[in-house]
Amino acid sequence: RNTMGGLIKVHTKSPFSYQGTDFQVGAATYNNYNASVKHYHRTSEKFAFSTGVFYEHEGGFFKNKGKNDQRIDKLDGLGGRFRGIYIPTDNLKFDLSMGYEYSDQGGYPYGEYNKKTGEYFEPAYNEDSKYRRGLFNMGLNVEYQAKHFTLSAVTGFQNLRDRMFLDQDFTTDTIFTIEQKQKLNSISEEIIFKSKEGQKWEWTSGVFGFYQWLTTKGPVTFYEQGVKNVLEHNINSVMPKDPPMNMKFKDNSLYVDGVFDTPVLSAAAFHQSTLNDLFIPGLSFTVGLRLDYEKNKIKYNSNSSTSYLFTLQTPMMPLALNQTINPILKGSLSDDYVQLLPKFSLQYKFNKNNVYATVSKGYRSGGYNVQMFNGLVQSAMRNDMMTNVGNEAIETLEKIKENPKLPPVAIAKIDEIITNIESFTQPEPIDIEKATKFKPEYSWNFEVGSHLTLFNDKLDLDLAAYLMNTRDQQISKFERSGLGRITENAGKSRSYGAEAALALKITDALRFNASYGYTHATFTDYVVQEANKQEGIEEITFNGNRIPFSPTHTFSVGANYLHKLPNRAWLDYIRFDAQYNGAGKIYWTEENDVSQSLYGLLNGKISFIKGNAQADLWVRNALNKDYGTFYFESAGTGTMKGFMQKGRPVQIGINLRCQF
Repeated sequence: RNTMGGLIKVHTKSPFSYQGTDFQVGAATYNNYNASVKHYHRTSEKFAFSTGVFYEHEGGFFKNKGKNDQRIDKLDGLGGRFRGIYIPTDNLKFDLSMGYEYSDQGGYPYGEYNKKTGEYFEPAYNEDSKYRRGLFNMGLNVEYQAKHFTLSAVTGFQNLRDRMFLDQDFTTDTIFTIEQKQKLNSISEEIIFKSKEGQKWEWTSGVFGFYQWLTTKGPVTFYEQGVKNVLEHNINSVMPKDPPMNMKFKDNSLYVDGVFDTPVLSAAAFHQSTLNDLFIPGLSFTVGLRLDYEKNKIKYNSNSSTSYLFTLQTPMMPLALNQTINPILKGSLSDDYVQLLPKFSLQYKFNKNNVYATVSKGYRSGGYNVQMFNGLVQSAMRNDMMTNVGNEAIETLEKIKENPKLPPVAIAKIDEIITNIESFTQPEPIDIEKATKFKPEYSWNFEVGSHLTLFNDKLDLDLAAYLMNTRDQQISKFERSGLGRITENAGKSRSYGAEAALALKITDALRFNASYGYTHATFTDYVVQEANKQEGIEEITFNGNRIPFSPTHTFSVGANYLHKLPNRAWLDYIRFDAQYNGAGKIYWTEENDVSQSLYGLLNGKISFIKGNAQADLWVRNALNKDYGTFYFESAGTGTMKGFMQKGRPVQIGINLRCQF
């Protein structure tokens, strides 16, 4: 589900093939340390299990200048895992995995960044920003081996509870904060029938079901500077100047509450067939089809309450109106999608090599941006405010007109003011669905490539070239007001590129690896309309611009050397590992006006091995490269500012491992 970028399959040690206890401790600069113990045990020919626990602590890499240089990104995490495998018969297997982890960490080390000058300022904000999470996962895989097919049923369950507290203006000003809590439960089931390998006709059929319950509470609190300098300023800046009008909040803080239920239901049926040795030995053709259904819902309840003073300067007398409003947005929305996702693949195998070509359709489901509701409540607040102001002001002016001593000129002026007030205080329509909903993303993917094993298995070479045409691409960005991160749809985009990777065995002791990827990802049809004070609605086009967060180049170069010491030496082996990884250029915005140039990180490790014991000395970012990992822009302070997160500096550490 939603695997636009492919799947990663993780294999852990099986307690049937590996027994013993693994113990590990580690320590590193920046007050980092960790410890873990894992035990693998086979009780009989039918049952084996593994279990383990871990703890880790990070002292933090970044300082907060707004809180006496306290470390921002401290972390404490602990957890455990259990896996049990039961094989009652030769053709039936039950594989159960359970894991829980708890983490409590600081975070969000965003420092202000001036994109015009390139000047970066270290993080400085006055409220704590932190994240706490408890995560439980459980999976059960039941596999039955029949004579001509394999049947497997995979059941998954996840429970997540987390809390995020964020100083959302990221400055030392007291503007606004958000506290978001999530409660999530999800359950999935996939049943797969699969033919045995090595047949002329290989096939896979299956069904998939998924349901997720998610409740999100995301209240935002505006403090005095946020109320006075941001909210009041934003409202008064659009007030008419003739006659002069002004609004002032009575309270020094404003609380915007929000509770959202966003359940998701997904179901799919799929089939894939492969015809082997088609026309000639080694040639195979694969065709697959997946029917995917997804239903998204949102039940929302977002509200606030505030009092304010509205003043209106008229030629006859000033008006001062005290008002209290309680804007509420409460309701529900839902949407569903049905997709047919085909796949075609042609492959030719020769010896240990192959060449292939694939065509497939990709799909990522849509949803709703719950963090947009804080801004929508502000819009509802302005509407209620303007409606109340308009009604009372017009009623007061109509009473003034009843004065028989007023000259016709004054009455005409009052009528003009009433007309202005009526036009100005008309509520703006709020389209909640349009404001919060983002559509699914669709793509057609084309790829050709080859996997080669050459020179008597000494060289493994992977080559690939691809083209991806995407419609309604989902773009993740910060909402302009600074009230949260949201997903929006671009129009169309195109991505093409090539990748190459090699692994070379120079000798039994010396190995070399390298990889390189090139991506050219651009918007082909992405035009937005934004309000402009001078020109009204302004049309902005991003056509031809690079897609944010997509690096143009990625590369990796590495080597490892295993040195065997003479018998009776105090060590058995010394192993040297070095890796240089790079990425860039990376654009951070749709405008392509902020970017991270190509950079590389050097990592290294020296391992000392004696029997089942090992000591590792390692270094990360050995050259202490300065680079950015994330950038966004926000108007949460009242003016648009950019914020950047830097990469971690050089770090040195040691790991000690023992198996017994």
